[in-house]
Amino acid sequence: MKLILKYFPNLTDDQIQKFKELEVLYKEWNSRINVISRKDIDDLYLKHVLHSLSIAKFISFKKNTSILDVGTGGGFPGIPLAIIFPDCNFLLVDSINKKINVVKEISNTLKLTNVSYNAIRVEKLKTKHDFIVSRAVTRMNKFRNLVKGLISNKNYNKIKNGIIYLKGGDLTEEMMNIKHQKVNISDYFDEEFFETKKIVYLEN
Repeated sequence: MKLILKYFPNLTDDQIQKFKELEVLYKEWNSRINVISRKDIDDLYLKHVLHSLSIAKFISFKKNTSILDVGTGGGFPGIPLAIIFPDCNFLLVDSINKKINVVKEISNTLKLTNVSYNAIRVEKLKTKHDFIVSRAVTRMNKFRNLVKGLISNKNYNKIKNGIIYLKGGDLTEEMMNIKHQKVNISDYFDEEFFETKKIVYLEN
């Protein structure tokens, strides 16, 4: 929790309380349904919460922005972003029903009224969103095809609507023929874990 306050010192009391509750909730749910690897659960704030929040360093979403989190798993990056941006609307989707059940229970416990969720394959969605976020679900060319047609053409944030993707490692070959912007998360956070982690942005 100290990590979150280190990089986000201006949180409201309500946001701080919600972030504090995440650890208890995820440990409880993870003991029943393995949504986070056992070795990572003790590093929840570093490897999951703060990693998700790197997107909040890259862009400050304007009020009423619609964000789709594809392959959310247990709710990352969607739930931490929904806490940071309470005036934005988040749809968290995953094809695995038990993972969406965890998202539902955690969202309801935290009273995250700006979060909705759906156990569905993304290619079956018909909704439109300003931004699509995800944590390395698949290779970018495949991901782009999966989410084709789900991004709205009405832009009102500082950057154009598009995909904001959290990815690690060497992306040179994967992104070779794809127009994109890449940011090192280590530009935002000092911890060694982020040295190879990146945000990849593709405008619509």
